[in-house]
Amino acid sequence: MNEVNDINLNKKIKEEVTDYWSSRAEIFNELKIQELNSDMRGRWLKELRTYLPAKKGLKILDIGTGTGFFCFLLGAEGHDLTGIDLTEKMILEARKSSSILGIPAEFYVMDAEMPDFPDNSFDAIVTRNVAWTLPDLKKAYEKWHDLLKEDGVLINFDGDYSRENEQQKLPENHAHSKITQEQWSAYEHLKTELRPISNPRPAWDVQLLKSAGFKEIRLDEQVGDRIYSEINQFYNPTPIFTIAARK
Repeated sequence: MNEVNDINLNKKIKEEVTDYWSSRAEIFNELKIQELNSDMRGRWLKELRTYLPAKKGLKILDIGTGTGFFCFLLGAEGHDLTGIDLTEKMILEARKSSSILGIPAEFYVMDAEMPDFPDNSFDAIVTRNVAWTLPDLKKAYEKWHDLLKEDGVLINFDGDYSRENEQQKLPENHAHSKITQEQWSAYEHLKTELRPISNPRPAWDVQLLKSAGFKEIRLDEQVGDRIYSEINQFYNPTPIFTIAARK
């Protein structure tokens, strides 16, 4: 594939991602608020604390923040949060929730592959179920490395979604029960576009992180068993992993 085709595919994939999440923004936000007020809050905090420095006031960037779940989770812990997302409707929902919840955070519409902040700006970068959608993950990891302060940490929760197995039967109240057939089709199409331009994960992530200059790379492929210990409305049937690394 030549450079022009690469650029066109990159743009096409990002447009499809934006369209898909624009169509889900309001319902997705409702689910994230429910998750924030459930037992899931403590589970996610426990996982994040495994890697975050044990001090208050960390300057943290949440990449692909969606409607702000990690921003509100960590902002309530006394940290300084900035959230970015490619989808404007997600950011609008995040700003509304920030006001309602009384948890301050800065939210911007921004490309995860090219966050527009000065180098050495953040103590930590967190991200959840985002990296798999990026057509140029190598470029993203290199940029994220630059954004971190010396000894800053990247914490990435993700899954190899473009290679996931056919979804199993889920509870009637599950979030995916509200996804339309059109949305399912868009999601499946996105996977077919991303699969040929990515390698199996998380092994690929380890290689890319090393190439980007990260060190102390830690991989946990059992995190899903702890977070999703029962099949409820928040359950994720796709195996997820945590990959954390320091600058």
